[in-house]
Amino acid sequence: MHRNSPSRNSPDPGSPAAGDPGGKPGRKPARRKTVNSAIAAVTVLALCSGAWLLHNGTASHPPPQPSAAQAASAHPPSGRASAAAALPPSPPDRIRIPAIRVDAPLMGLGLTRQGSLDVPPPKRTNLAGWYESGTTPGESGTAIVAGHVDNADGPSVFYDLGGLTRGRTIEIERRDGSVAVFTVDANEVYDAKDFPDEKVYGAADRPELRVITCGGSYSRKTGYQGNVVVFAHLTSVR
Repeated sequence: MHRNSPSRNSPDPGSPAAGDPGGKPGRKPARRKTVNSAIAAVTVLALCSGAWLLHNGTASHPPPQPSAAQAASAHPPSGRASAAAALPPSPPDRIRIPAIRVDAPLMGLGLTRQGSLDVPPPKRTNLAGWYESGTTPGESGTAIVAGHVDNADGPSVFYDLGGLTRGRTIEIERRDGSVAVFTVDANEVYDAKDFPDEKVYGAADRPELRVITCGGSYSRKTGYQGNVVVFAHLTSVR
């Protein structure tokens, strides 16, 4: 994805030199939440360019996109599943989304020289990443997971993410041996020019998760024009 650079007034990410995956596990939660704000002015767009569709043209089927019925405004707050208590920090090692047959390892992601969220290697189709200078999935705050939708050879890990519906679960296997289970609250798609940075990356009082890939309208010249974002919150631990 290609992201717009943070504004001049954006907080210093406090991360290591550009290209370094970012913060170390075990940082104090307050520090992680501060660092997480460094990407609040950056729209994730570098996860794909629609390479498979560009290569194969009309022979390929585009990935599913969220319907209006899956948006946050389409259901009242009272319909949400109860939140579970926050967990202590622990790096995530794996993500599973049974409804769309995702079962993939997670790597740490940092920020690029331009201030954008880095991305997993495109050739590794069954790999996702998490912003490791931010909140770890399961602790209080907003944790970020991102992955490619495709590459030049075909679908990648989050190709079907746009088809994920409210109420489905996302499981994050953590290094401390626990599995944090999140319930999907909404699945939305945004054009790059209208990406709601604060809504996606902003702080949260409870453990929340965002899972992001490319989506939206598609151009043969530039690829996908936006992002699919799944919003979820922690509902159980096992």
